Amino acid sequence: MNSHDLSGAVWRKSSYSNAKGECVEVAFLDGGLVALRDSKDHGTGPALVFTSAEWSAFVRGVTDGEFTA
Repeated sequence: MNSHDLSGAVWRKSSYSNAKGECVEVAFLDGGLVALRDSKDHGTGPALVFTSAEWSAFVRGVTDGEFTA
C-alpha cells in the first residue's frame, strides 16, 4: 500500500454536494495523481489515490452510467 502526503493538497467539493455538505472532495496532485475523500470526515478520514488512467476510467464509468442501480 502506498502512502501519499496530502497535507498540501487543494481539495474541491463536488458541485453536486447536498445542503449538508455530505459529498466527495477531489484533489489533483503532482505526477498526475488524483485523490478522493468523503467530505463529511472534514479532512480526517482516509483518501483514495488514483493514477490519471484510473481516474479517467472512473469518470468514464460515471458518465456512462456504469455505477447506477
